[in-house]
Amino acid sequence: MPLRSHADETYDKAPLDDQARSVAHLFLRRVEKSAARTAFQYFVGEELHGVTWTETKAQVFDWAAGLIALGIEPEQRVAIAAQTRYEWVIADLAIMCAGAATTTVYASTSAADVAYLVSDSGCRIAFAEDAGQVEKLRVRRGELPELSRVICFEESAADGDWVIGLTELLRLGRELLAKDPEVVDRRVEQIGPDSLATIIYTSGTTGQPKGAELTHRAFTYKGAAVNSLDFIGEDDTQFLWLPLAHIFGKVLLAIAMDCGCTTAVDGRLDKIVDNLAVVKPTWMGAAPRIFEKARGKVMGTFEEATGVKRALIDWSLGVGRRVAEAEVADRALWPPLKAQHLIADKLVLSKVRERFGGRVRFFISGSAPLDPEVGWWFASLGMLIIEGYGLTECSPTLTLNRPHDFRFDSVGKPVPSVELRLADDGEIQARG
Repeated sequence: MPLRSHADETYDKAPLDDQARSVAHLFLRRVEKSAARTAFQYFVGEELHGVTWTETKAQVFDWAAGLIALGIEPEQRVAIAAQTRYEWVIADLAIMCAGAATTTVYASTSAADVAYLVSDSGCRIAFAEDAGQVEKLRVRRGELPELSRVICFEESAADGDWVIGLTELLRLGRELLAKDPEVVDRRVEQIGPDSLATIIYTSGTTGQPKGAELTHRAFTYKGAAVNSLDFIGEDDTQFLWLPLAHIFGKVLLAIAMDCGCTTAVDGRLDKIVDNLAVVKPTWMGAAPRIFEKARGKVMGTFEEATGVKRALIDWSLGVGRRVAEAEVADRALWPPLKAQHLIADKLVLSKVRERFGGRVRFFISGSAPLDPEVGWWFASLGMLIIEGYGLTECSPTLTLNRPHDFRFDSVGKPVPSVELRLADDGEIQARG
């Protein structure tokens, strides 16, 4: 089958022509461009805190210098065993600014599998979220002769020897920076596009998990490719809850850095709905099951309504669906339908959107097929789900629907600079 590419699509080539040399360079370029803008948000208790790009850089450099003080060399591996949280992001950026590479580990991974991933990737240091993650490493310490130190996000798990806390990491980093202020900058300058950035393990069809080695170019390209499509900007806010041990979550960080949007970080699954109302994101990535659960929860509430209220809900959803179908088909709205939609939106549809923060422009769905009916349901409410497709080894996006050009039964067109074709046996082949 002939190659399919973005060639027939108009897009801004500047981000691709000016692609950053590495993730570390991309981060520092964003700091320079957006110094005083909010880079990340995170929860302390129930309160949402924000940090600027300049403040983020200071923290990242302290941690990176701490890693260098602990002996980390370029392209050596450092593991992160934690759920998605702000410290995960800082650790990842610090690892890369130190010239090293991140090995991602799910917080739910068993002690035996953690030991395998850390050993197989040759990790010299590991970040651990809490005492539970530390214990997984401690009980397998005999199998990890190369692992010289564990850094725990929680101070209470530190033992002052093999396990240290963030306070000690900061002390080491600041002490080194006081003696050698350019130490991290020099490490960053050693990083090239083909330097190792991350190892992400995926389930093998046979035997142990296989580690996919991803270079800095893999992430900076995807950030630039999405930026070139010009549908995410500095005024957007992403809510990032996806596991950062997965490529889908991790590449969203690169996209945010290239596009300059704010990222609110919180991986607590039981807090997703509550957090949406506080964060008020304009976009978010998720797997289809999250959209299915959200739809089920809202519809469950609707099912409890009776009489006139239930009739109003059903009518409003029907109006929303007809409007969505017209917009997808690029048809002008019939004036009576437009008037009906104003009423339906005010009485029902807008109230549902408020449960998602009230500002969502679109969601990105990946990792599994999205039921088109789920897509239509969200579109009826005025919230678009755009679906994409990719593989971990492709970091990961190969195709992506666009907010202005999409189908609910499709994973979209190739992203800029990617070419696809189907082999005679049905295999999807990609290059770019």
